Amino acid sequence: MARMGRLAAFAVFTLMGASPERGFAGDPAAPVAVGVRLSQDEGAAKLVFDLSRPVDATASALSSPDRIVVDMPEVNFQLDPSVGRFGALPNVSIVKDFRFGLLASGKSRIVIDLARAACPAEISARPIVEGEPAARLAIELKACDPSAFAALVRSPAVSTPSGPPPAASAKPVIVLDPGHGGVDSGARGLGGVQEKTLVFGFCAELKRQLDATKRYTIVMTRDGDQYVDLDDRVTIARKANASLFISVHADALSEDANVSGSTVYTVADRASDAEAARIAARENAADRGPGGGSRPDNPDVADILFDLKRRETRTYAHIFSRGLVDNLQGAAKLNHNPERSAGFVVLKAPEFPSVLVELGYLSNPQDVKSLATPEWRAKAAGAMVKAIDAFFAGPGKPDSAPSAESGVVSSAVQAAAPLAH
Repeated sequence: MARMGRLAAFAVFTLMGASPERGFAGDPAAPVAVGVRLSQDEGAAKLVFDLSRPVDATASALSSPDRIVVDMPEVNFQLDPSVGRFGALPNVSIVKDFRFGLLASGKSRIVIDLARAACPAEISARPIVEGEPAARLAIELKACDPSAFAALVRSPAVSTPSGPPPAASAKPVIVLDPGHGGVDSGARGLGGVQEKTLVFGFCAELKRQLDATKRYTIVMTRDGDQYVDLDDRVTIARKANASLFISVHADALSEDANVSGSTVYTVADRASDAEAARIAARENAADRGPGGGSRPDNPDVADILFDLKRRETRTYAHIFSRGLVDNLQGAAKLNHNPERSAGFVVLKAPEFPSVLVELGYLSNPQDVKSLATPEWRAKAAGAMVKAIDAFFAGPGKPDSAPSAESGVVSSAVQAAAPLAH
């Protein structure tokens, strides 16, 4: 592979603007693949996938036609369907096509169609940067004699583990973020009620119930009526190594007192609707956005790591948001559109899934009455605890497995061959 830097016909594929909103088949908690590139010369080829965390992979050979098959646990391939269309490449010496996708429930497969006999030289999944979970799955092939390829077809799969199993982790850290505080009272409602007071009382009750489970470590971004800017709220969560960030607010809509109910928001580059955009603008006005956190010196690596983290945590945030809405249905009145998204500054940290919960509208008399009662707080907090328990017990697995060809992305101009072959 040493000559590949000089001789390679190099193809680098841009990332698709994929997001959890688009949906995908299979396990939404699977590792995410957001980048793929192929380099090859007359004697070798290297196919690399950028993953949010490493996977164990095994390679085997199949004939008629000749191809290398790489099997692994399920991977969420968030890649442009046009990747790998090689008709314009000047040198197709080893790999003439590849495709990837979901093979069965919990299993993914990469199929590499060969232009000539080639054998796996190495399959590895190594960290992009030491200490970070993001990894590169590299599949290296070298040209070999047809008799050697035929022998490989008859032999067991080549396996290169990604590393030792992870050690048992500590309790998940849940950061509760009561909005506003101190000089920033937030929204004001009927009877002079203040958002900062209501949401702090709710977070205190939620913390009490979560502490009682003894399953979590709970961190509050403020422990009283003090002002905490948006930068510091995110910094607190980062320093605590947050597993989940829940920001709690209440809204007011003076022009329409009939609007009511709880809403759960996730972050998005574009707001889901005008109301979501309005609320995000109001909440973001409290302060400037959070810092991007530390990044490696190499800007290309930094962009890959940031995108991997952001995509995976946004996926988890959507899983939690849906579960939270489901659990709140029996405990609180929901808004007519209870699951929305917008560009909330406090939710943009890529390291951990984040949601913002608007408990209700302080401009609505019934919402004010409910939010002010200990009974409502206890019931709504209990629903949140159930959603949190379900999220950490194993989020979002579908009830039925998709077919072997579900979600398959082909790199060929012609129709994709099934991954099972």
